Amino acid sequence: MVYHMSVARREVLVQLDDELVERLDRLADAEGTSRSDLIRRGAAAVLEAADQLEADRVLRDAYSRIPQNPALVRSARRLAARTTPEW
Repeated sequence: MVYHMSVARREVLVQLDDELVERLDRLADAEGTSRSDLIRRGAAAVLEAADQLEADRVLRDAYSRIPQNPALVRSARRLAARTTPEW
């Protein structure tokens, strides 16, 4: 089943230099999409990257508060060495 949902959008003024606009237009033409779609996808990618950086920071902070047990790390390395397939 396919559901069509309307997503509310807000028009936002973004200033870009001529070269960037030309490159976006060429890519949009090549992909059969619009400049606006490329910019939306780019903004989503930037936000996803920021989310990933934040998740990494939270993980690093957690390990600095509660470091891994060295015995578990050694055991995991030995197990990985025995179970990793040879390519």
